[in-house]
Amino acid sequence: MAVKVQQVLEILEQIAPPELACSWDNVGLLVDAGRPVTSIMTALDITADVVRDAAESGCELIVSHHPVIFDPLRRVTAEDVPAMLLQNGISAICMHTNLDAAEGGVNDCLARKLGLQDAEPFNEEKIGRIGTISCEKPLEEFLQDVVKLLGCRGLRYHSGERPVRRVAVGGGACGEYIQRVIDLGCDTFVTSDLGYHDFLDTQGLNLIDAGHFPTENVVCEELVRRLSEAFPTI
Repeated sequence: MAVKVQQVLEILEQIAPPELACSWDNVGLLVDAGRPVTSIMTALDITADVVRDAAESGCELIVSHHPVIFDPLRRVTAEDVPAMLLQNGISAICMHTNLDAAEGGVNDCLARKLGLQDAEPFNEEKIGRIGTISCEKPLEEFLQDVVKLLGCRGLRYHSGERPVRRVAVGGGACGEYIQRVIDLGCDTFVTSDLGYHDFLDTQGLNLIDAGHFPTENVVCEELVRRLSEAFPTI
């Protein structure tokens, strides 16, 4: 049974209200192909390969985290992803910083995946989460947990020479919050896209760069679950 794209958008905006998005962000129904929806694909990014996979699978809608249109469009060619979506009759709904901040969104999924208990936002934007693991453990053991639980192919880290118990997580690039999590008494911070000076200058904090994809892709499975509940025939 087909549903309208707008019906799916309404459910997704209940999950991640657009008003939670940062002012610079671009979220919502970014490509509308005008077709009813019988099948949905979820993805972290809408790339050319993802569009081809969706077309081969008969999907009329892709729900992604990263916006498929971000900067103001000046020119579109047939090879550009937005054009590919329209050529294949596929719509795109993107939920970015609003899904980072939303209850049950990226950061709650990341905190849950790493076993954080009583996780709560660590800033006004509600981008990251702070919680406590069930028992204190050495950093080396926690690093192995991160690799296994997030499916990392590798990671970079700086040892603060402290055991792990009070942990902050920030899906994607959240290095700007390093001082914030230190001030809140965390011993460990899991995020991504950290720079040379982030590692060099940070003291007294176990700093873990687990990769942009692994720290955010955890939300895709949750989106599948929520959409399946809302639209059991899709």
